[in-house]
Amino acid sequence: MERLTSYSHGAGCACKLAPGELAQVLRRLDNLPATRHPDLLVGIHGSDDAGVFRLSDDLALVQTVDFFTPIVDEAGDWGRIAASNALSDVYAMGGTPLTALQLLSWPRDRLPFDLAGEVLVGAAEVLATAGVTIVGGHSADDPEPKFGLAVTGTVHPDRVLRNRGARPGDLVVLTKPIGTGVVSTGIKRGIVAPEVRDAAVASMVALNDRAGRAAVAAGASAATDVTGFGLLGHLGEMLGGVGAEVDAASVPLLPGARELAAEGVFPGGTRRNLEHVSGFTEFDGTDATTRILLADAQTSGGLLVAIGEERVGALLSGLTRGAVFAAVIGRFTGDHAGTVRVA
Repeated sequence: MERLTSYSHGAGCACKLAPGELAQVLRRLDNLPATRHPDLLVGIHGSDDAGVFRLSDDLALVQTVDFFTPIVDEAGDWGRIAASNALSDVYAMGGTPLTALQLLSWPRDRLPFDLAGEVLVGAAEVLATAGVTIVGGHSADDPEPKFGLAVTGTVHPDRVLRNRGARPGDLVVLTKPIGTGVVSTGIKRGIVAPEVRDAAVASMVALNDRAGRAAVAAGASAATDVTGFGLLGHLGEMLGGVGAEVDAASVPLLPGARELAAEGVFPGGTRRNLEHVSGFTEFDGTDATTRILLADAQTSGGLLVAIGEERVGALLSGLTRGAVFAAVIGRFTGDHAGTVRVA
């Protein structure tokens, strides 16, 4: 079998630019007319998962794009993971995805096109399950294979879920275990047991559609998905005028993730994440492995949902009916605004 991960120059995860690096890039666009419009409800000036553009009083577009190098060696699974990952941004905003454009970079002289076809078929399977139509795409010759999608969906302008809006007392609910960055790095190094690999792939392929709908139906205050900045990085984006407390023991982990992290198996993006979150996170008695896992750069992770304690029962009930994993891992607080405390 062709080892696709050997063509990835990255460290085995869909790592993003660090928040500071990204802010430096986007600052060049801050005051340009192309980033300002009265119907642009959510744009580049926050840290939200997707953009939202109002078409009418009761209809808005949700738009997002995501792509990355191989994190597994099976081409079809890479396509499935990439599709689920791209769709997640729309679900995190409370929207419904409708169409997708495929983005493919391929080393035409080094990898057979049959493998590229397997990537596209894997993605198409997930898109079909989600009821999303492929409307086109773009390809480029590139020494490093990359694949992803640009997704367009819809949402009611009054029912957009943003990553800010959590209130003191809201609980923090996580809808997938973490550790995909650690496991993906282990896959690239060839040291992961098949059952550990399979559990991580199953988690990454799983859609966040039911979790998104349940969050909207239960009246969530805010939501985001857990991807390249890790659990703590994305939780930090939710703070605004509130603080947060996380019970590390309540955070679910993928099988094998703790053991791999303890052996120093994690991507470079995770290390950068930990450096970043240390600026706003207080770790109380947590060991080094736990800190790594809480900052682990995720691919196609679950949703982080802020919801009032009086509504959490409705959310958990909705998730259970949809056979969606869920764990309450902490709460938002009215004190220490802008700070996460991990115990």
